[in-house]
Amino acid sequence: MNFLSHYYFDRTNNDANVVMGTVLPDLIKNAVKEANLYPHKNEFLFKGNPAEENLLIGWKRHLAVDLLFHSSNFFLEKTTELKQLIKPIVENTVVRPSFLAHVGLELLLDHLLVEQNLIQVNHFYENLSSVKKESLSDFLEHCNFKNPELFFNFLEKFISSKYLLSYQKLENISYALNRICMRLWPKTLDDKQLQQLTFELGVFKTALENDFMDIFEEIEKKL
Repeated sequence: MNFLSHYYFDRTNNDANVVMGTVLPDLIKNAVKEANLYPHKNEFLFKGNPAEENLLIGWKRHLAVDLLFHSSNFFLEKTTELKQLIKPIVENTVVRPSFLAHVGLELLLDHLLVEQNLIQVNHFYENLSSVKKESLSDFLEHCNFKNPELFFNFLEKFISSKYLLSYQKLENISYALNRICMRLWPKTLDDKQLQQLTFELGVFKTALENDFMDIFEEIEKKL
């Protein structure tokens, strides 16, 4: 799941450190692609520091949500449906339709949460802003993370840009998908293909909005 979908499960949580923890694995991966951290395997390192303990609680919830989501029938069925819609668009490109369907579904879930006012994006950013840098820095140090400067530079831009607010528009979802593809492949989608992608995302969204909350309810019961 993407940032806002992870946030959904802790949207009423008053602890900013837990909220930060729920999206921290993805924030780190976006900042430093090769980073692989496993704080949940060394929980003793965070004991005795409430802020770090709560960051770890959020981190573990992130892992649990992703596991439940990616192993669900919902994920399998919806990515298969979306893949069939976008396959003709990427036919003569190096972009894998299965990858685009996977990420596309996740971004559309974020889009629908925002559109239907089920989460407050500004409140999400307020939580991230209120986490103390010292606590986060100590947490990352205990994780043996080697690139704190890169991460904090990325985090500052991530918060200040409020980029996730742009997910309210479908064309911005297509743009975001293309940007993600650019990290993997040198040549991605042209303007015409992006327009086609936006159209097909709109078709898929019309069907998805009927039952998209099923997966959130299913995961919430199991957390």
